[in-house]
Amino acid sequence: MRIYLNTTKNSTIVPYNYQSFLSGTLHKWLGINEMHDDTSLYSFSWLTKAKSNENGLNFPEGSQWFISAFNPDLIRRIIQGIQTDSSMFAGIEVNEVTIAEEPYFKSGHVFKVANPVFIKRQVGERKKFYYFNDAESATLLTETLAFKLEKAGLDSENVLVEFTTENTSIVPKTKGFTHKNIFNKGSICPVKIHGTPEQLAFAWNVGVGSSTGIGFGALI
Repeated sequence: MRIYLNTTKNSTIVPYNYQSFLSGTLHKWLGINEMHDDTSLYSFSWLTKAKSNENGLNFPEGSQWFISAFNPDLIRRIIQGIQTDSSMFAGIEVNEVTIAEEPYFKSGHVFKVANPVFIKRQVGERKKFYYFNDAESATLLTETLAFKLEKAGLDSENVLVEFTTENTSIVPKTKGFTHKNIFNKGSICPVKIHGTPEQLAFAWNVGVGSSTGIGFGALI
């Protein structure tokens, strides 16, 4: 399930690395919860309609933000939280909520990404990052989605995730942001997912790659 949140404009400048404010707002609405340290079976976009200047970002026309989750109860808890306190940060408030069910997807569907897809693994004593042009990326993206499917009690057999530029004019690139003083970088590149309609709908909700719970890998 997914909710689209329309917001008011900001009243104070929004820093470029505002993504931790999004996750903080999400957990404020959820209240006390166990998700901080658990596998993220949810994802969220970044804010749209940003206007940048040398000091940061403004949203003079307001913005839109979406949050998706495998468990619809989580979405209901977020809505309840918004009804109690619609404020986000920098004077931004939610003024409209729209609920969307999972679309029906056929195998081989190409998804655009709402934010960078992050892939990180421990290799020996160091952490290694992988991007859209690395041969290992498809295997690692598939591994992560399969793990999350199994965590949710769903079948992971024959699922496949890969970066693609098929039938799109999007030029792949990397983009990063700093989260809690740690710089992370991922790939802005569409992904193609092969699998059952259930597996693809699951991916639409939970995103792909690592760290979807802090603003990576959300799918459009």
